[in-house]
Amino acid sequence: MPSNDNHGAASPLLPTGNSHHDGEHHDEGESGRSGFHPSHFLAVLWRSSCTASMLVNFLWPVVPVALVLQFLPGLHLWKFVTAYVAVVPTANLLGFSGQEFARKMPKVAGILIETTFGSVIEIILFSVLIAKHEVPDQGEERGNGDEGNLIPIIQAAILGSILTNLLLCLGLCFFAGGLRQASQKFHPIVSEVGTGLLLVAAFGLLIPSAFYSALKAEVVHVPGLKVLHDTFTEGKLQGDVLRISQATSVALMVAFALYIWYQASSHHGIFDEVIEQDEHADADRDADMEKNKFTMTEALVAIAISLVLVTILLICLVEKIEYVVESGVPDQFLGLILLPLVEKAAEHLTAIDEAWDGVINVALYHCLGPSIQTALFNAPFVVLLGWFLGKPMDLNFEIFMVVLLVLSILVVGNFLRDGESNWLEGALLVVVYVIIAIACWYYPNPDVATSNGVETVDVQMSKEMLQQLRQLLSAQAIE
Repeated sequence: MPSNDNHGAASPLLPTGNSHHDGEHHDEGESGRSGFHPSHFLAVLWRSSCTASMLVNFLWPVVPVALVLQFLPGLHLWKFVTAYVAVVPTANLLGFSGQEFARKMPKVAGILIETTFGSVIEIILFSVLIAKHEVPDQGEERGNGDEGNLIPIIQAAILGSILTNLLLCLGLCFFAGGLRQASQKFHPIVSEVGTGLLLVAAFGLLIPSAFYSALKAEVVHVPGLKVLHDTFTEGKLQGDVLRISQATSVALMVAFALYIWYQASSHHGIFDEVIEQDEHADADRDADMEKNKFTMTEALVAIAISLVLVTILLICLVEKIEYVVESGVPDQFLGLILLPLVEKAAEHLTAIDEAWDGVINVALYHCLGPSIQTALFNAPFVVLLGWFLGKPMDLNFEIFMVVLLVLSILVVGNFLRDGESNWLEGALLVVVYVIIAIACWYYPNPDVATSNGVETVDVQMSKEMLQQLRQLLSAQAIE
């Protein structure tokens, strides 16, 4: 097990060279300053973590435009579009400031912290969506696609976040790294632990859907009547699925805690070694060392500013979702494609830049890590939050989305099996993602699609048979 040298708590997160002590350069993560300096803060913020991330800063003028538009009447689609675009630079700031904060921590702990900051936007989005979800009044029946019912969009966003990381982000990382090097090799422990946890998470996420699909046929609809199998009513089935989802969420969060403990303690040395190997392979190691960095105070200020702006913009975004759906954008496309793209944009840019620089293990970590956190923590969190708020958020996904998740994990697992990547594998993963996006555009909204709903069976009978059935039911009621 490798030692942590003499870096201690200041071990670098991302690839660096040897420590410099010449008065001009400092260990990565160390700014050589303290406190808050406005000019220094803006200069570091503008340069950001990489060229792609710096170019995102040109979108900052959209942020005040999006905020001002919210006070004007009408213009619902424009409000959604501007808020959608404005989330990108604010999310980029949160990701960058989280990265600067993580650089001051031990290597593995730093990556976990950085991944967590990348998922904060997702947690905020899910929380805003479940808070805005409207529960129907007692006795009122409402289909999945009705106005105010945001649970189908939350469910699509959960799986969409996982698919975006596994297919789009990982594919672009493989593609970008493959353009610079014929092939890139990564450590088996990163891929094995990642794909293993994803399979466990997929199992947990899909159990409620499988349970519902296996028992939904117990409810049969007859013209003018609803015949239920003994006491196993539709309401009881939905209640059981909700309770299974809540219990499963607790189990998945326990699995996430075990995953964190595994990385932070028992195999800390192995992960340190993996990251250390990437440090020596980083093409921009010296340039990263020479960059100005946030002080701890500046990093915390940037995190606070970005959190406030992201929260406000996401609230504005969610408020206009119903107008976007009414304009013709399907629920599944909105949740599975559009929302994950914007909330993961900054994190994806960082991962792609790392792959381009040859830091493939850290890039892979940034693709698999957020997917694992979404499946094992963020999704269970929103279920438990809905439980706390009295809103029936469950894990009863559409069968269509279930199939997409399972197939995607199998495809990614197959590409990771040999411990080596190239640009062709990356391009194929992106192609798979594009195919999914096309299918989602044509997939009907949940009020039309009934793959995970109670199916209606039309039964034809004569008038005499219907009268006999009514008499039989009346006799049973009297008894």
